[in-house]
Amino acid sequence: MSSFSSPPADRLYRTDTVPEDFAFSDRVVEVFDDMLDRSVPFYQEVIKATAHLLRRHLQPGDTVCDLGCSTGASLIQIARLLEGRDLRLVGIDSSPAMLEKARLKAEMYGRQHTIDFCLEDITRIQRPGTAAFVVNYTLQFIRPLLRPALAERLFANLRPGGLLIVSEKTILPDGRLNRSFIDIYHDLKRERGYSELEIARKREALENILIPFSVEENIALFANAGFQPVTPFFQWFNFCSLVACKPA
Repeated sequence: MSSFSSPPADRLYRTDTVPEDFAFSDRVVEVFDDMLDRSVPFYQEVIKATAHLLRRHLQPGDTVCDLGCSTGASLIQIARLLEGRDLRLVGIDSSPAMLEKARLKAEMYGRQHTIDFCLEDITRIQRPGTAAFVVNYTLQFIRPLLRPALAERLFANLRPGGLLIVSEKTILPDGRLNRSFIDIYHDLKRERGYSELEIARKREALENILIPFSVEENIALFANAGFQPVTPFFQWFNFCSLVACKPA
């Protein structure tokens, strides 16, 4: 993806005014790719790991749905990594602005005929026979009370033997260790050019919008929906990726 010009830099929170609650607005969409690269630890490595899992479990003609696909960055990368696998790739998001940018990027990469982008509410997803759902850094924005029903819906829409891949920011039940993990994460953001003001304002904007579960809570969420096994395949402090399997 190196041929694509650098995304606009994320400068949304370089202000001392009280920020609005975080929302996937046009302003966020414009800088979202830079925000992901600088705010999500090992973002590209998680995409590559996801592709490794998909390569070993998918069959020709299978469908992969990326729920909360945003600007399509990860799905376009997955398409490149799984070139020649005869897969149907679908990106689903509830933000028209995100999807508009995703379609433009897919066209620039020559993927407009291999990836479909659809405007849908993922909590009402109806995609029976899907081979794999990818839900990266999306579940945390869904109200906790709605997550069990979504997990059950994903299980029902997967074909037998299908995969669910989930990446999330997480929280620890131990307050002292949780504080240490957050501090280490903020150190990473400073290393990537965010100021103290930007870090503080972004955190304030996300309060009550991004509600993380612990790793154990996420595992229980999917196990209770019928997935077996459910296991982490990547973790960096308070970020974790899980793979959950629907029994064959």
